[in-house]
Amino acid sequence: MDIRRIENKYFMKVYERSNLIVKKAKNQFLWDENGKKYLDFFSGISVCNVGHCNELVVKAAKKQMSKFIHISNLYYGSSQIKLGEELIKRTFKKGKVFFSNSGAEANECAIKLARKWGFLNPSKTGNNRYEIICFNGSFHGRTLATMSATGQKKFHKYLEPLQEKFVFAEFNNINSVEKLISDITVAVMIEPVQGEGGIFPVDKVFLKSLRKLCNDNNIILIFDEIQCGVGRTGKFYAFENYGVEPDIITLAKSLANGLPLGATIANEKYAQAFIYGDHGSTFGGNPVSCAAAFEVLKIINHKFLSNSLEVAKYLHIKLNELKKKYSIIKCIRGIGLMVGIDLMINGKDVVTRCIDRGLIINCTNDTVLRLLPPLIITKCDVDYAIKILEESLKC
Repeated sequence: MDIRRIENKYFMKVYERSNLIVKKAKNQFLWDENGKKYLDFFSGISVCNVGHCNELVVKAAKKQMSKFIHISNLYYGSSQIKLGEELIKRTFKKGKVFFSNSGAEANECAIKLARKWGFLNPSKTGNNRYEIICFNGSFHGRTLATMSATGQKKFHKYLEPLQEKFVFAEFNNINSVEKLISDITVAVMIEPVQGEGGIFPVDKVFLKSLRKLCNDNNIILIFDEIQCGVGRTGKFYAFENYGVEPDIITLAKSLANGLPLGATIANEKYAQAFIYGDHGSTFGGNPVSCAAAFEVLKIINHKFLSNSLEVAKYLHIKLNELKKKYSIIKCIRGIGLMVGIDLMINGKDVVTRCIDRGLIINCTNDTVLRLLPPLIITKCDVDYAIKILEESLKC
């Protein structure tokens, strides 16, 4: 079967695919149609954090599938309820969760919840509050609302007019946020680590100042942890590295390790703004996805994160050694196993050469090599990846 020809004939041209045809995946490895083995340092865009086809996750999903796959959200399902309880315990002392299918939907829910709360809690001058401050370089999803909240002009092309009342501050610049606050501001939405924007971690002093600014102005602070959450930075949540707690947090990607699941988690104060009929989803909180996610949460414990962080430190050391040898590397950015290698050149050719040599990586923002390996990689995997990276940079 000529997969490439069929794809070319029947699929919308929205994905710029490499030539790689994947036939099998296990743990931190992929195999192509010819049996060639690849070390995966991308994990499906920070999705398969506990490894491809993790046996415990697969077992949990199969067990749930043998009972029922879908019943709708009009009835109770134990896998969904168990997952919700565990997520709240890991996030807020008191809070509520809404399950969806994707990161964009999780952010849509957060936007709706914030605006509903702003309507119920007008400004001192009596104005309905609905404006949300976002950041240049951000990425929050592919729906029209989340695209409107995304601070990258290249994603806005042909979509104008965008949805109104999203304004943009400079990342890590508290003064630029202060200047945008008005009596219609209801929330600030930020990624603790900007992923699609080029792997930019938030500054700790800035984030603490942002939390205070939101407190002082009765503004909701929303953290988008869709790419940087679920252990990616060495903590279950990226915000745990900063000692700053949000009011609403969004998750997706790695939450169910490859099955579609998004989550919007809000503390009690804001969660109560939603009542029956305000929001919903046919497939959100699918029983199979929730069963898989519950297993993911069991796997990502303190010992697991400690091991992952140890390997991450080793990766950063090796990458910085590489930087000293090659002047085309401008800088190494990131936290934990979320790493960006900013180049003086376009990175797409480097990505292609890495894949040809058996290493899966990605390029974002044109010049940034993005490394998002499964959290189960070893120091030996790092050595192998560095070897291929070096060979690919030499060309």
